[in-house]
Amino acid sequence: MRILQKETKKPRRQIRTGDLRKALACAVRAARMAGALMRRNQSVAKKINSRSRYDIKLELDVRCQKIIERILLRAFPGSGLLGEEGMAGVAESNLRWVVDPIDGTVNFTYGVPHACVSIALQERGERAADYSTIVGVVYDPFCGELWTAARGAPARLNGKIIHVSARKKLDVAIVAIGFSKDAASLRVNLPVFNALVPRVLKIRMTGSAALSLAYVAGGRFDAYLESGVRIWDIAAAGFILERAGGEFWRRPISGEHRYEMLANNGWLRRKVERVAREARMEGGF
Repeated sequence: MRILQKETKKPRRQIRTGDLRKALACAVRAARMAGALMRRNQSVAKKINSRSRYDIKLELDVRCQKIIERILLRAFPGSGLLGEEGMAGVAESNLRWVVDPIDGTVNFTYGVPHACVSIALQERGERAADYSTIVGVVYDPFCGELWTAARGAPARLNGKIIHVSARKKLDVAIVAIGFSKDAASLRVNLPVFNALVPRVLKIRMTGSAALSLAYVAGGRFDAYLESGVRIWDIAAAGFILERAGGEFWRRPISGEHRYEMLANNGWLRRKVERVAREARMEGGF
């Protein structure tokens, strides 16, 4: 994944193969430990730290991120960490962990067992602000499903190699859509939702960006679009999708670490884009 900010030249340093395996193993361990805490608290009343119109922040979000931070930064003490619940480690490191401790917090808060832990490791490129994802882990503790990928290796679900679907037509496709956490995203994407409904087999809105991306990677869904997602929602699962043979198109938009995204199996991007473009034009966007 690439972040476009102020350009500063730095030499590119590639992580060694042994360290890549270590990073994947550490990310898996951290995700499993945070997931275990989520499972233990599934039926417990949640302490809400803050609530907005379209989002909830839990005390458990912070606790899960602290568990993840401790494992990752001990194993890679010179690395940095960018998480939904804040930053840690070495800010200018060539290696950066990108963490969403609970993706699908609203689901989790309301007792819906569809949420996950998302952990990516990114490596700095030639420009100081450019990062590429080299490890991705998404763990669903309620279904016991672990998606993993590392640079140069295939994507896997519970150890088994996965691949995107081969469906090429919208009328047999399942397309996921998200409305992010602001009213502007809702206004822009509601016409797209309405336009897609009669053209696809089914629309799905799951409440977890990382799991929607992982489902595209494994062929359960065929495409997923959303505007306003944050980097920690999509860094790990977007990389897993790419390693599964899919297309993870995204571009930065206004706001810190925010993206517009259209992920798909490699066959449907232009068709979904056409529907979305026409719908937005008719809606005046």
